[in-house]
Amino acid sequence: MERFKRVNTITGWVIFLIAATVYLMGIEPTVSFWDCGEYIASAFKLEVGHPPGAPFWVLLGRLFSMFAAENTGVAKMVNSLSALSSAFTILFLYWSITHLARKIFSVDNDKGNLLAVIGAGIIGALAFTFSDTFWFSAEEGEVYALSSLFTAFVFYAILKWENVAYERHSNRWIILIAYLMGISIGVHLLNLLAIPAIVFVYYFRKYKITNRGVLGAALLSIILVGFFNYLIIPGIVQVASGFELLFVNGLGMPFNSGNLIFIIVIAGLLAWGLHYTHKLKKITLNTLLLGLTFVIIGYSSYTMIMIRSAADPPMDENDPETVFALYHYLKREQYGSSPLITGAYYNAPVTDSEQPYTYVREGDRYVKSYSLNPDYEYDERFTTFFPRMWSRQSDHIREYKKWGTIDGEQVTVTNNRGEKQSKTVPSFGDNLEFFFKYQVGHMYLRYFMWNFAGRQNDIQGHGGPLNGNWLSGINFIDEARLGSQDNLPDKLKNNKARNTYYMLPLLLGLIGFFFQYKKNPKDFTALLLLFLFTGLAIVVYLNQTPLQPRERDYAYAGSFYAFSIWIGLGVLGIYNLFKDKAPRVFSAIFTIILTLILVPANMAKENWDDHDRSGRYIARDYAYNYLNSCAPNAILFTHGDNDTFPLWYAQEVEGIRTDVRVVNLSLLNTDWYIDQMKRKAYDSEPVPFSMERSQYKQGTRDQVPMLNKVKNHVDVKQVIDFVASDNPQTQLSAYGNQKINYIPTKRFRLNVDSAKVVERGIVDPENADQIVDEIRWQVSGNNLMKNELMMLDLLAHFNWERPIYFVSPSDETNLGLSNYLQLEGFAYRLVPIETEAQDRIDVGRVDSEIMYQNLMEEFQYGNMQDPDVYMDYTSRRTTNVIRLRNKFARLARKLNDEGQEQRAIETLDRCMELTPHNQLPYGIWTLEVLNEYYRAGATEKGNALAEELAGYTKGELDYYFSLEQPFANAISREQRMSLHIMHRLSQITGNFGQKDLSKEYENYLNNKVSSMQGTGGGLR
Repeated sequence: MERFKRVNTITGWVIFLIAATVYLMGIEPTVSFWDCGEYIASAFKLEVGHPPGAPFWVLLGRLFSMFAAENTGVAKMVNSLSALSSAFTILFLYWSITHLARKIFSVDNDKGNLLAVIGAGIIGALAFTFSDTFWFSAEEGEVYALSSLFTAFVFYAILKWENVAYERHSNRWIILIAYLMGISIGVHLLNLLAIPAIVFVYYFRKYKITNRGVLGAALLSIILVGFFNYLIIPGIVQVASGFELLFVNGLGMPFNSGNLIFIIVIAGLLAWGLHYTHKLKKITLNTLLLGLTFVIIGYSSYTMIMIRSAADPPMDENDPETVFALYHYLKREQYGSSPLITGAYYNAPVTDSEQPYTYVREGDRYVKSYSLNPDYEYDERFTTFFPRMWSRQSDHIREYKKWGTIDGEQVTVTNNRGEKQSKTVPSFGDNLEFFFKYQVGHMYLRYFMWNFAGRQNDIQGHGGPLNGNWLSGINFIDEARLGSQDNLPDKLKNNKARNTYYMLPLLLGLIGFFFQYKKNPKDFTALLLLFLFTGLAIVVYLNQTPLQPRERDYAYAGSFYAFSIWIGLGVLGIYNLFKDKAPRVFSAIFTIILTLILVPANMAKENWDDHDRSGRYIARDYAYNYLNSCAPNAILFTHGDNDTFPLWYAQEVEGIRTDVRVVNLSLLNTDWYIDQMKRKAYDSEPVPFSMERSQYKQGTRDQVPMLNKVKNHVDVKQVIDFVASDNPQTQLSAYGNQKINYIPTKRFRLNVDSAKVVERGIVDPENADQIVDEIRWQVSGNNLMKNELMMLDLLAHFNWERPIYFVSPSDETNLGLSNYLQLEGFAYRLVPIETEAQDRIDVGRVDSEIMYQNLMEEFQYGNMQDPDVYMDYTSRRTTNVIRLRNKFARLARKLNDEGQEQRAIETLDRCMELTPHNQLPYGIWTLEVLNEYYRAGATEKGNALAEELAGYTKGELDYYFSLEQPFANAISREQRMSLHIMHRLSQITGNFGQKDLSKEYENYLNNKVSSMQGTGGGLR
């Protein structure tokens, strides 16, 4: 036994070092996309991130950030926190596997069994080390790596308790688990889903197994999960808010007096309970109270959220400095909610609504403030148990019909205009079909198979055979699901995330699954519960809608962790086949080498190139370029996570362009964010909103109707004065006696001070003759949301003192001002020069001097052209969002228009250098580059690019036309796009005198269309 302990300990630390080395070698040296920028910024300056927060992670992140020699190294240090947390997770996984394994095979005086048990731990731990999902989370500054560590630690702790369950001080492990659970709340709630496994390990060890006992343990598991999720986490804060309201509003005491009394009461009750149960020797009750005490101590990290919010840092999401705000922050109410047990279908008529409220500070007391999201009641005929198809967004409804057939009962309803209409109530079978096909199949099993069978590519998939599917590498299995895998187009065949494991990890895990079930049903049950609760239970709880903005595999890492234990135990299953047919030591060594090569070694080989992030600076430079697109003291309107979080990181951590005020339009719908925009931040002056808080607080002017009472364009100052007025004559009657504000027009005008516009550098003096006297525009839709209203307020009062920029030319983000934009880099400046948009992409005018300097001299591009730097899907998609090739092509077009052909060629050369096909696959945007090469007289370069683009496109079309039904129908959109590219290639080359190329492309296109018509006609 002592020999085993020594070998087990040493081997565990060796595995830890392997994992730590791999992860630290591959971490991103700076910020990544999605939430990482926000998390790293909040850690560096102890600021308040998005709900429900991660205060303990932030504290650890701050600790790690202190080891950075300079601010540019902060992100790497925080990313190292994830790498080391993941390596420790692997360490606990290894020890958990060997613990479970030696309960199957005794290691006393049997070297073969000892080697097999150690080998099981090695194979299982390394399989998880190199698994797709876990490896990804290990290399970026996010909470999921640390959350996985807590899951691994508590599961290992209950196994350690199991060894000493009848010893005098064994309950110290239970107390440790309680403390870890409490701390983990300040990281992520996923760790709570280990509770059922912990309960069953405890039950199996302490009690005689009966059907009634198993049922009771299962019920207790669910109760404990609910206790943490619905009582401990929001409940403590909710009770504290009751104390606060009583002592402040009821007794007239200062703010936070109720909070202080509540803390004293809770501490006193727990202390009394612990003393009383200890005195009476009520060991079980004392242990429960002690566990609760440590949970609360761990959970107390959330006090940091309130303390830091009270300091009003620049990043202070939801402003949770009161217990009322903290309660709603913890419940994530800003994101809405999905029904769980009962609820309405997506097309349920609304029968009633109620406006929830909270309390906010006003003067020396708390007053009611109404929520942005009302609670609706629906027609009971459209409500169901276990609702899965519930979102009312039109694109989600289309997807519901795509993933299943809606074939329910027809009922007659009355709409809000009193008109009767017929609606289909989805059947419960339709509901379950969507649940199993999409939520279970697409949003869990697909991710599971990514990790243990193989992955097609990293392109996000929403169904269909081309993108985001699992792929085994076994042709007959893959072709039955995805169509032929022969002659794949280049962008699919050479995608570095095309990783095939031949289902060997899955097979080894299934061997371990059945082997443990046969040899040790108790441990199997506990592990099965960990697997199910961190997998399918999350699927049920999240109740996800279609068209998620990103892949969500990270949510199920705990489930993949559990399956990796079975992969390890599968080694024992194979060893068990050989141990009596050959010497046991030989059988063990043979099994370890065989499974090591076939499973973790192959996974490492396949996954390394797409998980190595070293040398990638794309997200950081993306933010740098956006901020440096702006003139000094600018206001930059952003929209989504990837538009905003990298920019927050750049400003908060690296201090890049802190004079630019980043205004997120999604958050501008909230009063707390408007408050923050009205404060100075670093070198950025407050945003000049005129409305007072009482005029934009939640529940006030959240959505303002627009009527066509005034047909002429109205000055925006008059509009704001009108809508901000509380005069009943400027309001509409609604809902009985209630009055609501409205806007009497959809047409607006903004006066232009041409002298100031030139003086402030918003328009160059040579373009002064193009300045309009006033900007006139019209807003579509019938309502303005609060964020749009605040944009109008800004336009009414900024007086052309500060430049205004938008990250997107879309009318959805610029209030319909697309005809008055100027492209100067990545961002679009508002200018008083009218330019008709050519299409939804080619919006605004181009300032060639500013843009040339930015794109060619100022901007940084994150090594995106380096073939050793993997451009993952998020990086490719984000650079496509800014449409890098389109930006360069538009600059070249402007230079060609101005007769600067040589600079145009330099611009296009730089574009092709930065965006080679192997990093950013060629597509529709490359046609613009080609066109401008020809216009600039660079015929040879144009021909070379045309041939290259044609070759790639032909490869795509040859593959698309080779597919049989039903796969051919599923790729019709991609097929049409490639046909369009070939058609445009023929046109462009013909337009510039390249008749041979044009004819070649035309003949190819005609042959394809003819073959298509010969098989039935029409685009498939």
